[in-house]
Amino acid sequence: MIDGRIKYRHLQCFLEVARQKSLVKAADSLAVSQPAVSKTIRELEDILGVRLFDRNRKGTTVTRSGEIFHRHAGMSIASLQQGLDGVAQLREGVGGQVNVGVLPNAAAMIMPRAILACRAQGIGAAIRVMDGSNPDLLGHLKAGELDFVVGRLAEPAHMVGLSFEHLYSESLTFAVRNEHPLLEVENFELARILDYPVMLPIRGSIIRHAAESFLIANGVGVPGEYIETISVTFGRAFTRASNAVWIMDHGVMLDDLQSGALMRLPVDATATEGPVGLTVRVDSNLSAPAQMLLNAVREVAGAFRPSQP
Repeated sequence: MIDGRIKYRHLQCFLEVARQKSLVKAADSLAVSQPAVSKTIRELEDILGVRLFDRNRKGTTVTRSGEIFHRHAGMSIASLQQGLDGVAQLREGVGGQVNVGVLPNAAAMIMPRAILACRAQGIGAAIRVMDGSNPDLLGHLKAGELDFVVGRLAEPAHMVGLSFEHLYSESLTFAVRNEHPLLEVENFELARILDYPVMLPIRGSIIRHAAESFLIANGVGVPGEYIETISVTFGRAFTRASNAVWIMDHGVMLDDLQSGALMRLPVDATATEGPVGLTVRVDSNLSAPAQMLLNAVREVAGAFRPSQP
């Protein structure tokens, strides 16, 4: 029997601390004080009779007992949310909501086509698309706040309790505006990009690691000054308005490259190729609309593989 002392606030607070790995960040996210978060976690630990987190100067990490509780707590909250959504659907006469997380490459090319295909077939549900970094999106996925995530395969440490389905592989592209000075160089050398602003994916992302590793392996090193962003809108606008060199997944830039709005530098970046696909929870029980959108993503990715020329 479930202990009646465990309340929704205990689960919500526990899941947020586990996701943020910080009491302070969890407090900010929940719009409560840090002492209130600490008190709620202590209450839950007293009820369960185990320590759920280890606290140190670097932050807060989940204990082995906490990991076990985390999986089931996330499932409980997700199940409750499904129940609330179901009641809302009956009350409002709508078909519920599909929540999907997308990384930049999928947001730019795969997801728009998949959503249009589902809309044409009558998905019967609202679709909520969330973007962000891989760790953040996978945190929301584990907490039951997303049905699935589309993007590059994450580091193994982030894949506990998750399953990945490979759809295609993609490498990075070095892009500049039309008429960029580097396009006129006869014997192009990669190190020449350091003469201009370099725009990288955000720190901690899979593609940032791939970009830095590639630059180091080719004797260029990581630029001392750079711009980092995960925003495709900003990346496109800044590149077109300046002499910046934008390093990003090829699929993100494909429309601009095909239209001539952006130009690809002669950089062989096949060494940065990585798998792109679908990430779901191992215990996932997708609704019919969510499964319909997931299948559409598979079909679109199967017909559209944004490889470099």
